[in-house]
Amino acid sequence: MAIGSKGLTPSDLDAMDNERLAEELSKAKAELFNLRFASATGQLEDHGRLKAVRRDIARIYTIVRERELGIRTAPSTEESK
Repeated sequence: MAIGSKGLTPSDLDAMDNERLAEELSKAKAELFNLRFASATGQLEDHGRLKAVRRDIARIYTIVRERELGIRTAPSTEESK
């Protein structure tokens, strides 16, 4: 089983638009900060979550960079009428 959060698989991330990816990235960074703080104060119970969140952040950065390079394309946001 892959390490990471449910709903943040590469196929799920690929279906998100750039704004949604930015939201997910900021949420993941905030969670990582809170996990690091809890770890430093000795209150962290699930140490594996640190690794999962770091990998989620890496996945998001990878999708964003691949879109910049043209390897992946962002989903079209145009609605057919």
